[in-house]
Amino acid sequence: MSSLAPLNQLVTRFQEQIPIRASSLIVTLYGDAIEPHGGTVWLGSLIQLLEPFGINERLIRTSMFRLTKEGWLTAEKVGRRSYYSLTGAGRRRFDKAFKRVYSSVVPQWDGSWHLAMLTQLSADKRKQVREELEWQGFGAISPVVLASPRADRTDINATLLDLDALEDTILFETTGQDVMASRALRAQVRESWRIEELGAQYSEFIQLFRPVWQALREQDSLQPMDCFMVRLLLIHEYRKLLLRPAPARRTAAGRLGRPRRTPAVPQPVSTDLCPGRTVAEQCDGNRRRPAARCQRKLLPALRRAALTCSACPQPSHAP
Repeated sequence: MSSLAPLNQLVTRFQEQIPIRASSLIVTLYGDAIEPHGGTVWLGSLIQLLEPFGINERLIRTSMFRLTKEGWLTAEKVGRRSYYSLTGAGRRRFDKAFKRVYSSVVPQWDGSWHLAMLTQLSADKRKQVREELEWQGFGAISPVVLASPRADRTDINATLLDLDALEDTILFETTGQDVMASRALRAQVRESWRIEELGAQYSEFIQLFRPVWQALREQDSLQPMDCFMVRLLLIHEYRKLLLRPAPARRTAAGRLGRPRRTPAVPQPVSTDLCPGRTVAEQCDGNRRRPAARCQRKLLPALRRAALTCSACPQPSHAP
């Protein structure tokens, strides 16, 4: 248990989830701590890192098995030890999903929109394409028309090609226009991207982490494990905001395979609709201000968990 009461409250909140989302936290851990430090972890180290969160060894082993079965992870045995790394496909999905978690720069919007018309797809294929495009930040203007103010055409084409739907999906890009949003456009954005619901979730996020950041500012010295736990929980909760679960099938990765992204709706359209920009700035600022002190403590915590134990046999691809 930490000496920081707000951190203990965050951990308790995580533990009270029913069921506890161990797999989802493991995915966050891979993105924020394991991939940047070589990408391979011994199962024993992972168990040690997650023990302070109240996740038992059996649940961790079960979660790793599920993530491996779903194609996120690959395992390599070295003696009696199992080492886990992201698969190639898992890394590509992972990079795409986490790109916005660490991006604090929002490019200037020119008033153009990307539109996808699904009228030529079968009902089953339409559902599949809509689910994937919503994951990429599209909102439904109608059952057969989706729109996004910020979209990567290469990502869209690759997604449609993977779904064998590229030839039957009609894609448009509108020309730049006056970016000052009309009342009708603001109303459509509110409806298509469920802005009010999202705004409530952002506000909850701000209130959730305010006490722990205040406690960190008041500390003369910081414990490495406290810093590791605060950062991991912060990134985990922020990821859940940016990659909101759609009411589709679950995956071990916390539905990371099929979430609906928080929309990258430009400020002229979304101003006063929800505090998403405020949260993004606060999350980034929190990572840079008291978290700058935390960052210096993260590596000792990771080393203590022996992410790459030099005294142990290593898999052939470990650094």
